[in-house]
Amino acid sequence: MISGRVLLGLSRNPLPGAWAVLHRVHMRGASGPVDSARTGPQGDYRITIARADTSAIYVVSSWYRGIAYFSEPVAARRGAVATLKPILVHDTTSAGPPILLQRRLMTIALPGKDGTRAVLELLALQNTGTATRVAPDTIHPTWAGVVPHEAIQFEAGEGDISAQAVGLRGDTVAVFGPIPPEDLKQLSYSYVLPATVRRLTISIDQPIRELDLLLEDTTALVAAPGLDAVGVQAIEQRRFAGYRTGALQPGAAVSVTFPAGGFRIQSMLPYVIALVALALGVGLVIAPRKQPSAQPPAPDT
Repeated sequence: MISGRVLLGLSRNPLPGAWAVLHRVHMRGASGPVDSARTGPQGDYRITIARADTSAIYVVSSWYRGIAYFSEPVAARRGAVATLKPILVHDTTSAGPPILLQRRLMTIALPGKDGTRAVLELLALQNTGTATRVAPDTIHPTWAGVVPHEAIQFEAGEGDISAQAVGLRGDTVAVFGPIPPEDLKQLSYSYVLPATVRRLTISIDQPIRELDLLLEDTTALVAAPGLDAVGVQAIEQRRFAGYRTGALQPGAAVSVTFPAGGFRIQSMLPYVIALVALALGVGLVIAPRKQPSAQPPAPDT
């Protein structure tokens, strides 16, 4: 059984009569809604899972003002009761204070065989208003921010904001999905830097509380106001040099300079092998030509 409550906005007042829908999320099997229940006078709900799938996770959703809000995920256990944190639902608005960019994490990989570098960005957005921010139309997004103008092969990732609600217009990422207040919401996307990029300028187009960089090329040089090097760390058997800044204002100069030539000691291995083979070959040719030196006759005794 899974139980919880649906509460309204910052007031935390209970929302009776709302639908609480239980969803099963399975990486390989069937996923989707499996049951539902109306909330009681205190916004409470109880949903019994007839056949708990221990290989799946479950979430509960509730719709309010046309927006779906979700509970934390939980793994179901047969015969156990899981009590979830309340689902908070909000009124909606297309106006209000700007959506804040609290944190931006950029991970830049080593160049591939073609010299291009894959970049993954994770952003934490915060709605400091009291209502869920929604886009008024298809022209004005709920939030927007720039990526390097050299970026190609842009692809939105899955996070708190659906990839279907994120797009790229020129060098601007536009978010059209709803952004609820209070908790930070994660936005993710990736792109590729062409092999010709030797110096990457990271545009700071809005205030940001923290910028983090993870560079797999540990010899790259980073320049930014208030920059701190946080050492080299291993992530999934790969090593990244970490950097962090404090709060940055629009126009702050942030750049990453990659080493020219991309020299790697591994790239010399074929030449070393060729030289060793040549030396051995020369040795084999010369060796038979050497004659043993004549030994002096043994003295008569």
